[in-house]
Amino acid sequence: MPLVATGSIVEPAARRRHGVGAFNVIQLEHAEAIVAGAERAGAPVILQISENAVRYHGALAPIGRATLAVARAAAVPVAVHLDHVTSAELVREGVELGFTSVMFDASALDYEANVRATAEVAARCHERGVWVEAELGEVGGKDGVHAAGARTDPGEAAAFVASTGVDALAVAVGSSHAMLTRDAVLDLELVAALERAVPVPLVLHGSSGVADDHLAAAVERGMTKVNIATHLNKAFTAAVRACLDEHRELVDTRRYLGAGRASVAAEVARLLGVLRAA
Repeated sequence: MPLVATGSIVEPAARRRHGVGAFNVIQLEHAEAIVAGAERAGAPVILQISENAVRYHGALAPIGRATLAVARAAAVPVAVHLDHVTSAELVREGVELGFTSVMFDASALDYEANVRATAEVAARCHERGVWVEAELGEVGGKDGVHAAGARTDPGEAAAFVASTGVDALAVAVGSSHAMLTRDAVLDLELVAALERAVPVPLVLHGSSGVADDHLAAAVERGMTKVNIATHLNKAFTAAVRACLDEHRELVDTRRYLGAGRASVAAEVARLLGVLRAA
């Protein structure tokens, strides 16, 4: 199955009120695990590389090319997305490498500046056939702190989409990035109101802090793309720790990283079932 356009996964799912899993890649093992889980579930999936992950690797190209290669070899449809990018130059590089979508994050700016910057990026990306996500109503927790008080106004969201031409919108409805517990409470009525007002698919960031039943309820009310990162990192790390605790003699990194990869694959398959069953 070749690498596919992000819109070809997200837009049909939005029409059917299915959720799409978008999972963050930090190392090659993450990409392999996410695709293995998607193949097990028989579901399409989105591989995401964040600006923070690019900073960790020191450059986009090595991890980006590796992730694209994993996607191209998959047995299910896979899109590759550049996430939470604040640099227009990094957007340009991702487009040149062959990423199928970008999330340009100007949410820290005031509304008018966000509109201007996002519209410029969206216009350039659309010239190359690249799908664009943006954010309105800054989702909390980007500094690791659970600060989920922000809420996106439906009317403002509709105006933002009309003014920028973006293909999907990340909205603030009660989730928070980098949560280690799954007890965030989503404003489900706001999700429904946003779905009625906004003509493009909605995106939930900070989904690691949301329990399965709340994820399913959000999808039922109109959320489509569901971003998950920290929850998979927890699964990966727990499996590595358990493997090293049991086999203290291990020095071959393939043994314990393989355990982490297997754990993430299983959790991805399970989560995709939750999102599609909604």
